[in-house]
Amino acid sequence: MERISARDGASVVLHSTGDGPGIVVVHGGGVTIDVYRRLATALADRFTVHLYNRRGRADAPPRSMPYTVEQEIDDLAVVLEHTGSGNVIGHSSGGFIALEAALRLPIDRLALYDAAVCIDGGPPSAWLAPAQAALGAGDVARALAITAAGLNPQMAAGKLPFGVRIAIIRAFMRTPIGRTMAELLPLTLDETALIRAHDGPASQWAGVTADVLLACGADGPPYYPSQNEALARALPRARTLTIPRSGHDAVNRAYPRIVDPLAEFFAAPVTPERTSHA
Repeated sequence: MERISARDGASVVLHSTGDGPGIVVVHGGGVTIDVYRRLATALADRFTVHLYNRRGRADAPPRSMPYTVEQEIDDLAVVLEHTGSGNVIGHSSGGFIALEAALRLPIDRLALYDAAVCIDGGPPSAWLAPAQAALGAGDVARALAITAAGLNPQMAAGKLPFGVRIAIIRAFMRTPIGRTMAELLPLTLDETALIRAHDGPASQWAGVTADVLLACGADGPPYYPSQNEALARALPRARTLTIPRSGHDAVNRAYPRIVDPLAEFFAAPVTPERTSHA
């Protein structure tokens, strides 16, 4: 564990493991780096994997308000500079942050898994306002049930009566990961609102010159494949990959079917135009 100074003077705590070229992981919403330790271990025999909690979580400093993507990019920038890494993995809302960062930071290779971006109005977000209202009223279980169904329309549980879903969520909130997701739900909803505010055509990211792997799970939310295809058409050096038998949390579970393509991607030579940042 190592503490480094953010641009505003706050401390960013860096957790690094492994040996080899550096990879920085930008984690998703509703979780901490703890759920990515399995991924770090799986890559540690070939890479040095750097994890850090984004603001408002665990050992990270509080978020500055108002919340903006610029503060997220600033923190990622100091991590990349300190570690000398040019490789980044972004998951879910961390994928949005990493993609935005790649427009302005020297990132050579960018692997995104289920990157939470909004392209031309999608994915659907009618659930966001009711979730915010429930959270504002102090009903965390209701807000989390609405959020879970909104983000994961493919889940069979979303078709159950709402009262049954809330009962399931209340039980889930008694587990360690459920408690964490409930505690971090305000941050998750803020991030969702921020991502919605950046809705637009995929071409807004056409300036990303990194080599990009746009991955998603075959069993995950149904909107990610089409979003990845739209991004692949807009980005100059991008390709898509659908991981079989994998859901939104597959990158956390670190199955070989996702770890191996990631390792192959990060071990490949950098596109010649990017060598100045290698």
